Amino acid sequence: MGPSKNVRTISQEAFDGLVRENMEDLGMDPSEALQDAIETLNLQGVDLSGIVKCVPGVSSVVDNPVIHSLDRLRKLNSDTKDQFSDKDLEEVAELLDKLHDLCSAEGLGNVAIAARNGGVELVCSIFQKLRCDCERSLVSALRTMALLLHDIQTTETFRKCSGPTIVMGILNGGAENLDLLNSGFSAIASAATGNEILKELFMELKIDELFLKLLRKQDKGCILSLYDAIRILLTPDDNRVVASQVYGYARKFAKVGIAGALVDSIRDGLGSSNLIQASIALKAVAVNDEICRSIADNGGIDVFLQIIDDSGGQGNKTVAKAFCSLLSKVAGSDSNKAAIVEKGGMDRLIRLAARFSDDPSVIQEVMSIICTLSLRSPENAARAIEAGAGDLAIEAMQNFPQAHLLQRNSCLMIRNLVVRNPENRALLLNNGIEKVIRKAKENHESCKDAATAALRDLGLDNYNS
Repeated sequence: MGPSKNVRTISQEAFDGLVRENMEDLGMDPSEALQDAIETLNLQGVDLSGIVKCVPGVSSVVDNPVIHSLDRLRKLNSDTKDQFSDKDLEEVAELLDKLHDLCSAEGLGNVAIAARNGGVELVCSIFQKLRCDCERSLVSALRTMALLLHDIQTTETFRKCSGPTIVMGILNGGAENLDLLNSGFSAIASAATGNEILKELFMELKIDELFLKLLRKQDKGCILSLYDAIRILLTPDDNRVVASQVYGYARKFAKVGIAGALVDSIRDGLGSSNLIQASIALKAVAVNDEICRSIADNGGIDVFLQIIDDSGGQGNKTVAKAFCSLLSKVAGSDSNKAAIVEKGGMDRLIRLAARFSDDPSVIQEVMSIICTLSLRSPENAARAIEAGAGDLAIEAMQNFPQAHLLQRNSCLMIRNLVVRNPENRALLLNNGIEKVIRKAKENHESCKDAATAALRDLGLDNYNS
């Protein structure tokens, strides 16, 4: 992230002046002068992101490869009035690719250097001089822009340069090049991250209609970044905003048909290359009871349960966890809870936990769903015990005493299994559940409240001890 308003900054000229002063006034050698300037400014709380750390007289800012690429791109851009010539297009693409690679390198601060030296503004200007058939250059520009947009300063610059309109214009131009589409949605995802204003702008530009159009025609390849863009547009991640509008965007997405299209995109199950991304995007859309029911009406529950079965059969724990999480979200609707249980959901979940008995990360997801399914439903709680949820809780808590999330999820699940089912209390207590819950409460601070509540709902008088 870039510096906040309360963080001190310094200009490149002032930084160079400090290094020069160390050499000329204090007699330091070049490397010592540079290191002393960096350490002194860091101690003073000065943000040095975007500063080219060089020694005046020994090396120059223009020697930095990022600055060199930007300067050459800036020259080509300023020399071009309307559209780049075919001759210049090749060099523009190569320079953008080089800039992309430089900004991709970790630990060098190249993204901040490029952004501080006008990279966002420059690439936005270059966009406007690229013909719609210049796909290679457009892809290079979009890929680079996706990296440059890394904090609120750069995304605001993008907004002021009409970046959202430019990128949406490119994507709405009927492009079918998968690299172009993926690069475009990557840029949108980067732009919308942490910026509520840009989320709203993309909605005003009817990005929901573009999502739906592309989801319905994904037959020649997968646009993975499209799913990331959906997720980010529906994530309330702008700390400047008290009340985010993303909940309304999710309802609009569902209303136009995006929830149904996302279900359709994963019907091929484990054969779908977009399976994980689509499940995460669909989870972001499922924000209320009505949407969750519409997902079920579109066959979603059958699809999710089948994928859960297949993931267990093939040992794919990544898919198993993703779809357990998605099913848990959809199970928030009471009507969906009944449907999941009627389709053998309890038995299928316990079977999945058994197949991944050595992996607490999968087991805790299974517990989370059973907890949701049993909430305010004594019938489902009874069915869960019949399927083996009680044994699962005891065995998992004994086998993974250090897995604090599993321990907490198990306590939460136990609460819902017993709070309206007194017959389940005696069964679990006789099997030794009290001992493992008390151990979790003692060993994990994050489990304390959940464990205390579980002991209380089991009917134990000394639940606070």
